[in-house]
Amino acid sequence: MDQNVFDDPRITAVGLLVEAHAGLSARFAAQFEEHGLSPVEFEVLTRLARSPGNQLRMTDLAAQTSLSTSGVTRVVDRMERDGLLCRRACPSDRRSSYAVVTAAGLQRLDQTLPGHLRIIEEWFIGQLQPEELRSLLHGLRRVRDAVHPGATAGSTDPVPTEATSS
Repeated sequence: MDQNVFDDPRITAVGLLVEAHAGLSARFAAQFEEHGLSPVEFEVLTRLARSPGNQLRMTDLAAQTSLSTSGVTRVVDRMERDGLLCRRACPSDRRSSYAVVTAAGLQRLDQTLPGHLRIIEEWFIGQLQPEELRSLLHGLRRVRDAVHPGATAGSTDPVPTEATSS
């Protein structure tokens, strides 16, 4: 094997991304645990809170989180038991349902976000100049859209009137 392959900037770029992600994820996980959330539960709450009507179809939530549909079902079941989410039937498709953040879920998210934002500022955003951040965000979106085209599924769909009335 050619020794120069280990100096390949492609390997370096992916390695740095993985190392940065692992370091941030460890800090995030410890902070989420202080609020009784797993990283995936925080991600689900955040995805739903950032979506129209604080809800997403279960299939869209699965696409956005890279979980299988059965994995999302298990997480939503657990979070529903904990009172953080509820399910609502889709009025236009009886086979679909929405996961919706409850008031308790939004409250848990409100309690968790200040510490989460401090970690982001200290260990991520605060390490970059404004132009570096703009470039990084642009590049990450391009890569995300290429490797995970469903990452924004359902985030711009109109919210059914019946789903938001209760």
